Amino acid sequence: MPKAAITVEHLSKAYRIGRKEETHNTLTGAMLSFARAPLRNFRQLRTLDAASAPEEEVVWSLRDVSFEIQPGEVVGIIGRNGAGKSTLLKILSRITAPTSGRAVIRGRVSSLLEVGTGFHPELSGRENVYMNGTILGMRKREIDRKFDEIIDFSGVEKFIDTPVKRYSSGMKVRLAFAVAAHLEPEILIIDEVLAVGDFEFQKKCLGKMNDVATSGRTVLFVSHNMAAVESLCSTGLLMEQGRLTYRGRTPEALQRYQRAAQSSQASHNDLTGHPGRPSHVTSIMRHVTLRGDDGEPTTTFRMGGELSVDVAFENDSRFSPVLGIVVKTEIGSPLFGIDNRVVSGFDLGETAGGGRIVCTLAGLPLMPGNYSLDLYLGDRHRGLDQIYDAIAFSVVPSDVFGTGKLPSPHCGPIWQSAEWSLAPQEPALEREVC
Repeated sequence: MPKAAITVEHLSKAYRIGRKEETHNTLTGAMLSFARAPLRNFRQLRTLDAASAPEEEVVWSLRDVSFEIQPGEVVGIIGRNGAGKSTLLKILSRITAPTSGRAVIRGRVSSLLEVGTGFHPELSGRENVYMNGTILGMRKREIDRKFDEIIDFSGVEKFIDTPVKRYSSGMKVRLAFAVAAHLEPEILIIDEVLAVGDFEFQKKCLGKMNDVATSGRTVLFVSHNMAAVESLCSTGLLMEQGRLTYRGRTPEALQRYQRAAQSSQASHNDLTGHPGRPSHVTSIMRHVTLRGDDGEPTTTFRMGGELSVDVAFENDSRFSPVLGIVVKTEIGSPLFGIDNRVVSGFDLGETAGGGRIVCTLAGLPLMPGNYSLDLYLGDRHRGLDQIYDAIAFSVVPSDVFGTGKLPSPHCGPIWQSAEWSLAPQEPALEREVC
């Protein structure tokens, strides 16, 4: 039996919380503190390990994580923000060291963790491609053979000899992904950086990742896009508060993740520090409330009933708000999305400061089950804030057809009313025999 591509044994990572900077009221006090600083810093360095630090000064990003990933396995790592996913990938990519435990990597690793990670800002795009290939242990002729594919995929040919520090975040991501995916590593590690790119770029990347997965290489993929995880990954790892709580089939991992997310939800949800908000967005959505037919807050709705989404926001700048809502299944597969500009062509006008936007879905077309909402808030030209799994809700049966019957749940999560008619078959025309 071949050795595992990745072996993780009792991996833990702790971070010390910084202390408040010392202040002084006199020049003498400041000078004494400056003189004592080397000794004080030496003492702090000696106690820098987590074992000797007081518990209240330590944050455990990972706690006793163990698993194996076989060659050719495609693994999706899921969990709420702060669960330890990115820390795990940084340790596997040799960017940071664990506090305890070990990770054994067998094979050449290429990783894409943050915008611009691995790029030298003063070097051109071309120079960074060759530098990354060299770091992976590739010969120049191997990189030469892949170079045109990388540039064509990234779409930055016009700027390939420009220093990377001049690139936009989108350009950096496109080039970084092209480098990571095309230099043929045995192990490809991708974090949630694809959220920075536009929709077409995300589709292109997911298609390339599927090609990598089917080629027999090992892939680790972190994403809030549950549909992408479900379609790409055969195995799921569920992380919760720094611990690995499940390893197994992807559908089961997604269901456990969604159940855990829904158990912490209510009809009112404070969005200020929501874990489903990506780090690169502007936090302006503050609160979301779901209301039913009677206008009262609830998370349980009937088929064909009314569901109102009430989003409160704060924004210092003047803008014309556009609210987008994506309805997803229990395992995170998108069903449909709407926003006030595309669906109704309705411009809400300009506002500054705070406000509320209410979107009402009449005739809820969902079958009985559990669902969640992603929320997006922007202006006419760009997105500002977004939150995955902002709030969860359930739908209960209702006699929407007036027949006492419902479609089979195996037919999908959407129901649709229809009108039926039967037209008699027209008689066949008689043919003359010559």
